[in-house]
Amino acid sequence: MLRGLLVLAPALVAGISFASTRYAIAEDIKLPATLTFTAYDTGTAGFNIAVGVGKMMKDKYGTDVRVLPAGNDVARLAPLRAKRAASAAMGSGTYFAQEGVFEFGSKEWGPQPLQIMLSTVDCNCGSLGVAADTGVKELKDLKGKRVGFVVGSPALNQNSLAVLAFAGLTQKDVKAVEFASYGAMWKGLINNDVDAAFGTTITGPAKEAETSPRGLIWPPLPARDKEGWARMQKVGSFFFPQVATCGAGISPEKPVELGNSPYPIFVAYASQAPDQVYAITKAMIVNYDAYKDSAPGAGGLAADRQTKNWVVPVHPGAVKALKEAGQWSDAQDAHNNKLFKRQEVLAAAWTEYGKSSPPSDDKAFLDGWMKVRAAALAKADMPNGFED
Repeated sequence: MLRGLLVLAPALVAGISFASTRYAIAEDIKLPATLTFTAYDTGTAGFNIAVGVGKMMKDKYGTDVRVLPAGNDVARLAPLRAKRAASAAMGSGTYFAQEGVFEFGSKEWGPQPLQIMLSTVDCNCGSLGVAADTGVKELKDLKGKRVGFVVGSPALNQNSLAVLAFAGLTQKDVKAVEFASYGAMWKGLINNDVDAAFGTTITGPAKEAETSPRGLIWPPLPARDKEGWARMQKVGSFFFPQVATCGAGISPEKPVELGNSPYPIFVAYASQAPDQVYAITKAMIVNYDAYKDSAPGAGGLAADRQTKNWVVPVHPGAVKALKEAGQWSDAQDAHNNKLFKRQEVLAAAWTEYGKSSPPSDDKAFLDGWMKVRAAALAKADMPNGFED
């Protein structure tokens, strides 16, 4: 397995050695002089929230936080894996990386032992935003329309497919248009190169699209449509129904029934020292009031608003901070331990696959891995999640 970094190691991109690191101290929280996070493109919800957290750390601890924008999941995790970042503000790509599927089923990656520090669920939701001038009112109306996909971003792409599945549609029912990044996809919607793009309702590009000549709508995903939700969760098991009350064209007075999953999710590698992850997580918990209004969605990082029993485990260092905040239970501990075991099973399967002289062809390699992965999970009596 690939080794993670030490969270408290100063950002290598800044050229600072570990020996020269200065620590700012407040109570029992110790942070380095410099930290680097990665996030989606500039102006997105994840980027803006990471910047808000970074400002808090500068104000409270004197820590300079650099936020590196990256257009897809692979680009966001690469600096974290290479020890040039302390955390990545991810979305559902966290789950795909853990599972070693899609782009993470390649020879260069494999299942990644990612674990959560804190995640966000707020008044916003994540779904397909659709240009209003298309005449689309319901998701089924997207049949034959142009839907954006991002190269190297399985999270965004699978999210889009999950929303389409709600209406009984697949990628074959729409015209897939590929873009190099999340930001480029939304620019494509504004420029009439595509009709729909996945994003959170509070993302900057969605607000820009809403005020553009094309306008923007969010076709609803009513919770009462049980069959639609069953189809959606078969493709995206990490989604749950939620009413959006904030975002582009959305307000408490004009809510929309949509779906959601935690975003952003501040993640670390399993190998990052618990006391180091603890310091970053606790700083975010105890100084919540200092950044909760810094960007739309930041309020969802509160310790008492964390998503319980999700599909990716919480890092032991973060568990310690959540316990101290009174926001951890025995039931969640049991669930978390099962997820740790799942990561161990996936890691062992990947190691064995690598020893079996797998094919060099990329597609054949991925196909072979998915079979080995499925067999290992079945043997451990764990759900596959990617049968189709």
